[in-house]
Amino acid sequence: MERLKEEALRHVKEKILPFWMKLKDEERGGYYGYVDYELKVDKEAVKGCILNSRILWFFSNACTCLKDTAFLPYASHAFAFLKQHCLDLEYGGLYWSVTCDGQVEDGMKHVYNQAFAVYALSSYYEVSKDPEALKLAWDLFQLIEERGKDEGGYLEAFERDFVTPAGNEKLSENGVMASRTMNTLLHVLEAYTELYRVTGDERVKPPMLAILDTFAKRVYHPERRRQEVFFDKDWNTLIDLHSYGHDIEASWLIDRGCEILGDAAVTQPMGEITRDLADCVYKRAYHNHSLWNECEKGVENKTRVWWVQAEAVVGFLNAYEKSPERGEYWRAAREIWEYIKEYVVDKREGSEWFWDLSDGGQPESRKPIAEPWKCPYHNGRMCFEIIRRLE
Repeated sequence: MERLKEEALRHVKEKILPFWMKLKDEERGGYYGYVDYELKVDKEAVKGCILNSRILWFFSNACTCLKDTAFLPYASHAFAFLKQHCLDLEYGGLYWSVTCDGQVEDGMKHVYNQAFAVYALSSYYEVSKDPEALKLAWDLFQLIEERGKDEGGYLEAFERDFVTPAGNEKLSENGVMASRTMNTLLHVLEAYTELYRVTGDERVKPPMLAILDTFAKRVYHPERRRQEVFFDKDWNTLIDLHSYGHDIEASWLIDRGCEILGDAAVTQPMGEITRDLADCVYKRAYHNHSLWNECEKGVENKTRVWWVQAEAVVGFLNAYEKSPERGEYWRAAREIWEYIKEYVVDKREGSEWFWDLSDGGQPESRKPIAEPWKCPYHNGRMCFEIIRRLE
């Protein structure tokens, strides 16, 4: 355990942090939004607002977890860009993306995007004590609660006015168009957990409880031992899909939400669900010291995706902490970390992690090393969670 913690600490300090620090855009603000497979930085690329929020979260947590305020200027740089360019002062909420110089590129409002800003701003407030960051977090919380949900639960995409519904291409995949998604719901919970942890404000508790109830009654499928992924407005599932990465991620994020709530009446039943999710993923998707991606209509996708491996380390470490008699979870966490070091980490100087690998362990897709979805959130958080849990 001590070796794993030391290696995670060294990895985040020597590999992940330096890569993202060098993408700081000193001229136009924020961080450069694209690094291709050949490690060429595109300084004219679109800057995704989700990427900016995740970078804000990452540097904020680097300060708190590593107990080093040297990273605060990097977090403050992302915060300044969020305030000045990502935030819509007319209609409220964050745009989906902006141009390299901060002009609106895609003005749609997505609940998932707002949630990541709440998540990041809460973490940034914790380390900076900047009241403006907390105010923005509360403003976005109110927007989500007032405009981002209906009587059935949380919605997805809106036009710039944050009133008119829009197509949900951003969070729909596998040939479906979803009115509600497990993914958005999970990350609203994640954001609210961080806001509640940092502030202790009881206003966050009722929606957190409602989200957990929705997971238990609508999202979790006890017979299939998995979460459903894409839904219509009435919570009917749209596709036979088992997302292994999201299930192992949810298994620990839901536990974290219950821990912060501190309500035994919720923790016990949700804990049984998260045990089931982790156990099912272990038995179905853990192969050759790594995790498969997903299973659609019975067909396994064996691609090894960067974020899935990172979440698997944390998810199995969390499962082992809950059930120490299940030593296979501890072995899985260790072995996936070894797989990450050997195959997922790009050993080229000045790079970070490959996006994905073939079943044989090769980065055949040659996808970018950084872009609006490829961020320091999953792998950085994996390191922080290892460090925190093994202290």
